Amino acid sequence: SELIRGFLLSGMPCPSSCPPGLLALMAPGLALMATFSLSSQAGDRRALPVEKSPGVKGRTLILLDVNTKSPVRIISENFLSLQLDPSIIHDGWLDFLSSRRLVTLARGLAPAFLRFAGKRTDFLQFHNVKNPAKSRGGPGPDYYLKNYEDDIVRSDIALDKQKGCKIAQHPDIMLELQREKAAQMHLVLLKEQFSNTYSNLTLTARSLDKLYNFADCSGLHLIFALNALRRNPNNSWNSSNALSLLKYSASKKYNISWELGNEPNNYRTLIGRSVNGSQLGKDYIQLRSLLQLIRTYSRANLYGPNIGRPRKNVIALLEGFMKVAGSTVDAVTWQHYYIDGRVAKVTDFLKTRLLDTLSDQIRKIQKVLNTYTPGKKIWLEGVGTTSAGGMNNLSDSYAAGFLWLNTLGLLASQGIDVVVRHSFLDHGHNHLVDQNFNPLPDYWLSLLYKRLIGPKVLAIHVAGLQRKPRPGRVIRDKLRIYAHCTSYHNHNYVRGSITLYIINLHRSRKKIKLAGTLRDKIVHQYLLQPYGKDGLHSKSVQLNGQPLAMVDDGTLPELKPRPLRAGRTLVIPPLTMSFYVVKNVNALACRYR
Repeated sequence: SELIRGFLLSGMPCPSSCPPGLLALMAPGLALMATFSLSSQAGDRRALPVEKSPGVKGRTLILLDVNTKSPVRIISENFLSLQLDPSIIHDGWLDFLSSRRLVTLARGLAPAFLRFAGKRTDFLQFHNVKNPAKSRGGPGPDYYLKNYEDDIVRSDIALDKQKGCKIAQHPDIMLELQREKAAQMHLVLLKEQFSNTYSNLTLTARSLDKLYNFADCSGLHLIFALNALRRNPNNSWNSSNALSLLKYSASKKYNISWELGNEPNNYRTLIGRSVNGSQLGKDYIQLRSLLQLIRTYSRANLYGPNIGRPRKNVIALLEGFMKVAGSTVDAVTWQHYYIDGRVAKVTDFLKTRLLDTLSDQIRKIQKVLNTYTPGKKIWLEGVGTTSAGGMNNLSDSYAAGFLWLNTLGLLASQGIDVVVRHSFLDHGHNHLVDQNFNPLPDYWLSLLYKRLIGPKVLAIHVAGLQRKPRPGRVIRDKLRIYAHCTSYHNHNYVRGSITLYIINLHRSRKKIKLAGTLRDKIVHQYLLQPYGKDGLHSKSVQLNGQPLAMVDDGTLPELKPRPLRAGRTLVIPPLTMSFYVVKNVNALACRYR
């Protein structure tokens, strides 16, 4: 790593004699991310004394090229996926998943998985009833129980008459009443979360129908996490309620993948009784046997064990699970939250050390899998910027996007097959869509990612000049660059195009000169910046200077690029996220699917 840093500090590109993969030492993991740093302390914004290289006019911080011959990773088409928390049953939002606006927003992020799971997974009971009025409860004034509930019933009756996708247009007054109800339930849900004591939830057959209708209409594949805390006296899993749900889903021919439980490492604090990895593995084998007995699900995918942060005791649980059921699951899953939402500050989202905490977790998970099931796919499920439901004006603001985009880049570069974002819509502040059904900054970031980024990950080659750090100063990686083949689904670009996405955490602009195979190509810029006076706290964004908003409930806006002339230096504004499509590169790695 010192050799690579020396080349970068000297302004020389790594020579051909560099050992293969040496650039990988510069960043945690692999040579798929280029990170650079300059001091961003107040007052230290002077231009660098950069020498002019042949063919490069003006001052250039970085020379950037991409290996276009072959991808270094290939991730799932559903790499960026979504999660819904069972709390939407409690607070009533599940009844509004048929909203045309919500379906339009979710459809924009397809193809993707929709994971229905969260803290309340292991308190969820299935009840095969159809009448929603008899099975809905919760606090609220009388008009909820009279007008509001009657409106829901009338809406359900209208939906039942529709064929195919069932889409509703809810009146404004109905949504206003729901927001009032959800605000009351929000306090109840927060109290449960902070006390770590959860009440039981009932999922009716009609509620499951609404959930599946939302996923199906949006082009999402539903993954349902079953309750793992229904236990027999010998601590084995009691599958009776799960079997009832499976039979009902099969009778409706619902195409669903399955999981069992959520964060099993926390079971002792939830119920005072733990489930070790070996027992959890046996439970998964039992579930697999159950699925094979039902024709509809005999080949259904099964994912798990959905562990939390891989600390020592959690790794022990994972090892016990993999010994018993490593071959039973189709992908191994874990969860990660960066910050405690109760104490988060906007500056936390700019800390490079925080951005890099994920690398160590990936290594720990990969080490276990390499021991027991080499080559097994790894998923990061339930990822969010903050825990404890997030914090208003922070985890739902533009600033949170730095963590989110870096998470996507880092996971793809290290071969993590799928990342599931918590949450599409919920009671906290980690969501992509707010309770007015308006997309938040992370939604627009995710939409750009889906439109521009393909599953093939490319290696980056860089060279640049940096000031030699003074003794004791820590070099921080504040400029992060990732490269993929451009999405095949985007018909605005021919196959062979490449998309770069760049995070600039510096408080000054940075310049990048495209070199090698990228030199003198036309580039399309998609620069995402906060919109309005709130800056990094903003809940609105602008793309190339134009604010982003839905055209109407059924239409997303056109994401218009800013064309840059061939050979132009890329100027990256401070504290921004941006995408650059390099057109007509004719990259061999990107010509074929």
